[in-house]
Amino acid sequence: MKILFDFFPIILFFVSFYQAKFLIEYTFIGSLINPERPEHINATIIATGIAIVASFIQVGYSWLKMHKIERMHIFSLALITVLGGITIVIGDPAFIQWKPTVLNWAFALGFFLSIFIGEKNLVERMMGGQLDLPDYVWTRLNLSWVAFFLISGVANLYVAFYYDLEAQPAVRMETWVDFKLFGLMGLTIIFVILQAFYLARFIQEEEEDQEQTGEQN
Repeated sequence: MKILFDFFPIILFFVSFYQAKFLIEYTFIGSLINPERPEHINATIIATGIAIVASFIQVGYSWLKMHKIERMHIFSLALITVLGGITIVIGDPAFIQWKPTVLNWAFALGFFLSIFIGEKNLVERMMGGQLDLPDYVWTRLNLSWVAFFLISGVANLYVAFYYDLEAQPAVRMETWVDFKLFGLMGLTIIFVILQAFYLARFIQEEEEDQEQTGEQN
């Protein structure tokens, strides 16, 4: 459920991109769009605007519901407002296409620096209350997230600017929009599952140690 909440603006970006014609024809949004621009540019502008609104809703809901806002959501809101705003004003999708890469690389930097700042890295700070793991395991988990965010950022750039260069701009934009939702979400889900398998071994060992301690007592 949380992953859907985290991807809420991305999901709305995807839906509104592919429903742009409907929104132009049957809502007030049509009066705000320049009809002389290519359809895929207008669709991107509409989807970006809706994603910005969705990000504000996401942050506002977190504050009203839990009285706190995750740093990830705040940073994502700032990025989509700035880069998305530029895309809307000048009609260039490249700025909003850079947003997932900037976000992922910023996370990679944050996770990497956490190794040297404070007594615990970011993964241990988030999961240390539920799991008791050796220090080297926390380090491996943290570095794996660094690698994941770096790879995700590179993958986004590749799909946005280098994949299928011979295709029409509209087709390439659709490919990137599909990847932005299904590709990045799929990579995240697969990575989390792989980490769960890795952690399962240590959780099982911990349970066995607890059982042996109980038998000895």
